[in-house]
Amino acid sequence: MTLTTPIRRSRVDGATPAGTVPGADAATAPKGPSRSTRDADALAVASFVLGLVGLLVMNILLGPAAIVMAVLALVRSTSRRGRALLGLALGIADLVVLALLVAGNGVVAWNFGG
Repeated sequence: MTLTTPIRRSRVDGATPAGTVPGADAATAPKGPSRSTRDADALAVASFVLGLVGLLVMNILLGPAAIVMAVLALVRSTSRRGRALLGLALGIADLVVLALLVAGNGVVAWNFGG
């Protein structure tokens, strides 16, 4: 028994039809969002979570991180645009809360007491 693979002939000029990759089958074609879209979606979610957590703790670190991740997600055309915008807004809110605390207390620290 001999195993053979079908021979695919390309067009005369050697070019492939638009939208196809040489040697790619329909079975091996990626299904769903591409890796860059998934990475951008993950950045959008991470920016939202960091911005939300940053309102409570370590806003001096988590606020700028949320802003950077949100901007990267928006630049990479995330499908979770709303989540990235919320992460951006929460990152900015983190820095505003930090500025208010520094102006009120004179130190970069939380103080619940009087």
